[in-house]
Amino acid sequence: MKSSQETDTLGAPRIETTPEPLIVPRHIAIIMDGNGRWAKSRGLTRIAGHREGVRSAREIVRVCGELGVDVLTLYTFSTENFRRSRAEVDALMTLLITTVGREVRNLMENNVRLSVIGRTDQIAPATRRALESAVEKLKGNTGLHLVLAIAYGSRQEIFDAVNRLIERGETLKDEAEFTNALYTSGIPDPDLIIRTSGEFRLSNFLLWQSAYSELVVCQTLWPDFRRTELLDAVREFSQRERRFGARPE
Repeated sequence: MKSSQETDTLGAPRIETTPEPLIVPRHIAIIMDGNGRWAKSRGLTRIAGHREGVRSAREIVRVCGELGVDVLTLYTFSTENFRRSRAEVDALMTLLITTVGREVRNLMENNVRLSVIGRTDQIAPATRRALESAVEKLKGNTGLHLVLAIAYGSRQEIFDAVNRLIERGETLKDEAEFTNALYTSGIPDPDLIIRTSGEFRLSNFLLWQSAYSELVVCQTLWPDFRRTELLDAVREFSQRERRFGARPE
């Protein structure tokens, strides 16, 4: 894939592909949905679906790096996911540990930086230590910024931000000051939010940050979402006219 030197009006790079160039979002956020349905349709356990979903995540991280995306946020585990069976939650935490440990070398080779957002104090200590270790090892990288939303809920994020500001005794002057109190402080708002599996809802994901995000809903279940599906979503994004509330002249 060959990069063009052109940029769109918002500074996003255009990537030359067939048949037309793509306007690459600076920040892509993905609600990775459908692992359970994918597994059930094949007579497999839910954790088998989650394992296949890891393969999709690996490919999407790689492709985003190739495209020149600055930030990729993956909705990995929500606060609501704790309501699932103890067996599934424990299996997911174990899968996170093994996946992070296995992927660190690959992420390092690809210059990927890692961050984790959410109420990480609520996840299993071993999982938290594995994540913290990976973040530390990758913190010097300068390529794609991979953000994992784990034990994350946007309402909880806003609630925590309000409490943090109250504790500091701060009076806000503008929206930017509140934005800086969120988990995502320093991270640009997502230009494109993709949801797999055909569900039309945000599911408590980046509610504040997505005010002007473009939404693309893909019918594909997450374990089947790979390069082709990502490029299709970016292609649809490229065809949108983003006005940010302004009327066209």
